[in-house]
Amino acid sequence: MKYTVGLDYGTNSVRAVLVQLSDGAELATEIWGYAHGDQGVILDKGDPNLARQHPRDYLEGAERTLQGVVRSAVNNHGIDPGDIIGIGVDTTGSTPMPVQRDLSPLTDLPHQKDNPTVMAWLWKDHTSMKEAREITETARSRRPHFLAKTGGIYSSEWFWAKIWRAYLDDSGALDNAWTWMEIADWIPAQLAGITDPGAVKRSICAAGHKGLFHRDWGGYPDQEFLALLHPALVKVRETLPDEAWTADVLAGTLSAEWSGRTGIPEGTPIAVGAFDAHLGAVGSGIKEGSLVKIVGTSTCDIMITRDDGSVPDIPGICGIVPGSVIPGYAGIEAGQSAVGDIFNWFVEKICPGGAEKGTHQALTEGAEALLPGESGLLALDWHNGNRTVLVDQGLTGSLLGLTLHTSPAEIYRALVESTAFGARRIVEQIEQYGQKIDEVVNCGGISVKNTLVMQIYADVLNRPMKISRSTQTPALGSAIAAAVAAGSDRGGYDDFFTAMEEMTGTMDRVFEPLRENVEIYEELYRLYCDIHDAFGTKQGQKDLFHVMKELLDLRGISKNRAAGKDRAASS
Repeated sequence: MKYTVGLDYGTNSVRAVLVQLSDGAELATEIWGYAHGDQGVILDKGDPNLARQHPRDYLEGAERTLQGVVRSAVNNHGIDPGDIIGIGVDTTGSTPMPVQRDLSPLTDLPHQKDNPTVMAWLWKDHTSMKEAREITETARSRRPHFLAKTGGIYSSEWFWAKIWRAYLDDSGALDNAWTWMEIADWIPAQLAGITDPGAVKRSICAAGHKGLFHRDWGGYPDQEFLALLHPALVKVRETLPDEAWTADVLAGTLSAEWSGRTGIPEGTPIAVGAFDAHLGAVGSGIKEGSLVKIVGTSTCDIMITRDDGSVPDIPGICGIVPGSVIPGYAGIEAGQSAVGDIFNWFVEKICPGGAEKGTHQALTEGAEALLPGESGLLALDWHNGNRTVLVDQGLTGSLLGLTLHTSPAEIYRALVESTAFGARRIVEQIEQYGQKIDEVVNCGGISVKNTLVMQIYADVLNRPMKISRSTQTPALGSAIAAAVAAGSDRGGYDDFFTAMEEMTGTMDRVFEPLRENVEIYEELYRLYCDIHDAFGTKQGQKDLFHVMKELLDLRGISKNRAAGKDRAASS
């Protein structure tokens, strides 16, 4: 038996999963919550758009979780650490950070250890909205082909906008910065003991989806274009390679130092890193025609299509990048900036009721007792901006239809429905541009734990909802990447599809759409699109007089339906 380890760096924690290569069995799991900030995120009460992470959390997290899975593998399963043939890494993104000439973080400098400017700029940091708009406008006039591959708009969640903002905020803090790296590239380099920036293999997943990297124009953006934005970006560009690598390539091998810290043998292969969503799609067994939804604090939607040069550009998505998921296939990324974060916001910040009535479980039970449309509510899922298809972090959430009788459970259900409506809008955008979706596979904690969410998604999208059998799907995907990077000579696999065939699958339960719910949700979705376009586009319908009235009508229909069910049950 041979094994690999997948390291999955999320928003609040890092987890390691030790996986058996013959069947994908997850034999050991270790999770460590980041030590700094609020659940691992450095925040600023004066700026709700700021979200940073401390680089030391990434290294401590790797040490603690890798030690933990090795200890568990040895003690509980009698596994020889020498049979661990690879390590894979996935992370959030875009989460770039500045590093020194030897790749050490600037937070290692005593006078910078608490400075958010030199920390990792977490994916959900939106402080660079102005810079993202200027990148979009400059590219639109000078390099329109850049935008064609990124959905038409550059986002404040992405690499260059964040770096530009950092230098505008800088008061000498970045004087020791040699280059900037996505943590998906930095963490594998650290594990491999690499100290030369030129020896780092940058991920095509990160570079292509967030860094305006594409083979059609020779890699990252040209220096002439970046000079139109800010001179510091030109200096960063000088440190970047003209090549990026897929996740089946070796980033390096485990260093002697990290072998001593983890118990995994020195020289163990380490795969090139990638983003959690893309390797989550691998862990879900992605294939052509599959839409994989990674449902967590936010969502990412991933598809692949054969990279034959004929893939159409899709406005409003997060890029179409050759090799970002599977070599030889273009990876298509879309998603929503907040999903689980919206539910958590309501439970932790807004909802009354205390420990008994204000929990996710209690609200879910209350929401499950409601029929579609019964609350008379309609929400917009933009609490953290819109990632797809509007690509606008300047948009905010909204809730229509409130009355003096509205209950917390009704609001909770409306928030869940809003994320389902947003998901459907993405599906329609992708299919409008020729990418047929034959199945939807969900992964992530919400998809496994919350049947209400999955049933609402099935009803709103009017499609069956499958669920990955792994509860740690991105980590499993990282372990698969490690198995492919190690290759069959070491006991791994020679390609992703063979590995996925052996190591992935879906659960037996499939959430099927309920016809009577679908009918109501068609009407609610139409109203959602009205307010989506009115608030989100300049061309949208401005007359929204009908929305509240129709919500009341739908509420009446649903309440009559509920009363009829009650009478039928009592008789």
